[in-house]
Amino acid sequence: MGDRETCNHSEVTDFILVGFRVRPELHILLFLLFLLVYTMILLGNIGMMVIIMFDPRLNTPMYFFLGNLSFIDLFYSSVIAPKAMINFWSESKSISYAGCVTQFFLFGLFIVTEGFLLAAMAYDRFIAICNPLLYTVQMSTHLCVQLVAGSYFCGCITSVLHTSMTFALSFCASRTIDHFYCDTRPLQRLSCSDLFTLKMVSFTFSGLIVFPTIIVIIVSYLYIVSTVLKIPSTEGRQKAFSTCSSHLGVVSVLYGAVSFMYLTPDTFPELSKVASLCYTLLTPMLNPLIYSLRNKHVKEALYKLVEKKSTIL
Repeated sequence: MGDRETCNHSEVTDFILVGFRVRPELHILLFLLFLLVYTMILLGNIGMMVIIMFDPRLNTPMYFFLGNLSFIDLFYSSVIAPKAMINFWSESKSISYAGCVTQFFLFGLFIVTEGFLLAAMAYDRFIAICNPLLYTVQMSTHLCVQLVAGSYFCGCITSVLHTSMTFALSFCASRTIDHFYCDTRPLQRLSCSDLFTLKMVSFTFSGLIVFPTIIVIIVSYLYIVSTVLKIPSTEGRQKAFSTCSSHLGVVSVLYGAVSFMYLTPDTFPELSKVASLCYTLLTPMLNPLIYSLRNKHVKEALYKLVEKKSTIL
């Protein structure tokens, strides 16, 4: 079947992921770049989870959320990066229909879950700074588990609905996806179905996901800034701001890239691919570095773990 051959939804057995439209000799460079970034993602996020699990001093709500963030970053980057690296060497660059559905569902699940988790982390910082005496009472283990479970539940429901509606479309224009993974806009370009309902549902869900989480984050940080500015000592203000700046950096990169990707006109596919790299690979790579390099407790736990391993060896 040719790339541009008209085909029925029932006849589609695979898709072709075009990836980046660059000269073939640059594929090796892109493969090495993806490999380096993915290796850093694996080492950073697995390392962060190990540190949090094995150091009792990090048994707090903030690190519970941070461990889950590392888990999410690890898995949604693993949904994208390995297949993209394989396709740099592949002649066909194909992905099966079932593989595309799975990739689409899992990426949607983890990216939406991360949005809600970042809102929960903002609320955690709000309680820690604005109500420190009640922190251990309000941010109980039960509440933390509920917030994380709720984040996964929202991610799962959203992804199930979006995936089922997207793959109910008839793909008759082509089976060539102009992207390096199965994403909603490139798949919509292949459809000859009426996209009005899908776009309205997608827009509604985007609003229900983005606006509540953004409002929680903004309101939390408005209260945090107001509280921190009342701290008399400069050292106290710097310490309070340092605990929040890492989280704000992560939120800015993720929401900035996602907003550019899905809220701007779909007129520059190559630019969209570059923007999508920010939240598929760049954010999962930077998160462990940002939180570890700016966090005294994580650095101390890392040194302690390295010393223990050195002693055993």
